Amino acid sequence: TWQPMRRQMCVALNSRKTHRTLAILSRSYADSDAIFLQEVSGAMVAQLREHPKLSRNFSLHVAPNDGKRDQISVLLLSRSRFDHASATSLNPAFDALLAGLGGDVPVAPGDVLVLSATDALTKQTYVLASFHGDTDGLATVPVVKAMAQLLAKQPAGTRHVFGMDANTYAVGSAKQQGVSEFAAEYRQLGLTSCWGDAPDPTNITTFNARTYLQPQLNKAVAYKDLASPGTGDKNPKDFLLFPRGSFGVESTTKDNTGQKAYVERQPFPTLTFPSDHGVLSSVLKLLPPPSPLASCGCGQRRGECEQRAARTSCVGVCVGLGMCGPSLRCGMRARRSVCVC
Repeated sequence: TWQPMRRQMCVALNSRKTHRTLAILSRSYADSDAIFLQEVSGAMVAQLREHPKLSRNFSLHVAPNDGKRDQISVLLLSRSRFDHASATSLNPAFDALLAGLGGDVPVAPGDVLVLSATDALTKQTYVLASFHGDTDGLATVPVVKAMAQLLAKQPAGTRHVFGMDANTYAVGSAKQQGVSEFAAEYRQLGLTSCWGDAPDPTNITTFNARTYLQPQLNKAVAYKDLASPGTGDKNPKDFLLFPRGSFGVESTTKDNTGQKAYVERQPFPTLTFPSDHGVLSSVLKLLPPPSPLASCGCGQRRGECEQRAARTSCVGVCVGLGMCGPSLRCGMRARRSVCVC
């Protein structure tokens, strides 16, 4: 009886995977303002362009890639929310900043997509990014640092949302990026996440293991052992990041059924849910920009302004107060909490 089961799994998880993925997106998430996708195949990109409902509701944006890897980051932007003509790639600027960090960052062509787009109604400018981290998550922190640098170079008032498969782990090591250590890094950059400043390491978005119906039986995990520590992939890997103070999180939900519901301790992919990562969905409320004085606040010492971690630059906050001069403009390097005017 195992051969019919194997055939059924092959149809659900391989030959019909793209069909099932598009069905979930069009059924459960077609009203989204932005959808961040990672590890998208070239075949799925082609089908997204041709899908009647998704192509009508969304403009499609694809990360620059070499055409050799079926792991492409993609953004779907609501045509009713964003001005399609305003979408502009920021990948060249991002690539330069990432290279400037030095080191051998394991980012492959197609892993990162960065663009700016304008809200068609409010004219608010957004920087939106989709990123797929390497298996061990070692590229995640450098990529987020480069993204924070890119954001600091954008015009005042620009808002940023960064959707990612960070490939972080509940327990980190020298070879794998831990989620708590990752959170410490993004907090220092003035960012927060849909899970807050300190994500719960047990709030997993993957739950899977190799079965006895797949090759390499030595790696298979029995169902009774799946919940045991050290078996399979059960980790908090998926995030939305944004500058602290720019959005309020009204809700964040997980989905491993395709029905906007998450069943804890249920292994996936399943015959009806084709991904090994759950869908992460957040409702973010755009917060008004803080007043200049509230953002940076002048200190008592002439020539300095103390800056909250949520900000990366303060402009003109001390005008008329006689502390920092009439034309203050100070930029802060990443990880500094005081900028000298």
